Amino acid sequence: MAAQPWTWLRQVHGAEVVTVTEPGGQAGAEADAAVTSVPGAVLAVTTADCVPVVLLADDGVGVVHAGWRGLVAGVVRAAVTALADLGHPPTRAVIGPCIRAARYEFGTNDLEGVAARWGDTVRATTPAGTPALDMVAGVRAALAEAGVTDVDDGGLCTAADAERFWSFRARGETGRVATIAWLEETPG
Repeated sequence: MAAQPWTWLRQVHGAEVVTVTEPGGQAGAEADAAVTSVPGAVLAVTTADCVPVVLLADDGVGVVHAGWRGLVAGVVRAAVTALADLGHPPTRAVIGPCIRAARYEFGTNDLEGVAARWGDTVRATTPAGTPALDMVAGVRAALAEAGVTDVDDGGLCTAADAERFWSFRARGETGRVATIAWLEETPG
């Protein structure tokens, strides 16, 4: 898929972002997002139920692993800022497969904390009527706050689609999907 060394992260549900300056740079770093403006530098995050986000800019790209703790900590804004600091503010974002609100039953106390930061749009309920978290609404709010309003979302749910995705929340599975992004190298 991409011949250069990949930058994999040791994800910790925080807001740390690494800037990758060479293919494979920062591999193994403890972070939840990576950005680059280097052609051929492949960035990767892994997710099951958390939200993978790809940030797209002219001559720059970033990937974000947004779990609820990282979302509250500010990982989305930190990644947008890091890419902008490279001179490439993102103009678009793509949201990948993640657990959707209808399947994400969530504790009331933690839901209050997320809603305190990202507003009531993150509040949802499951079909059974229990409190749920709408992570995608939170990510969209974080992107908008950071100035990124062009957002693509295929609506894929890891909990609902056991044929294609893993879900720890729904099925206790520990597998992950890799979300990768890179800038093409221009021929010589």
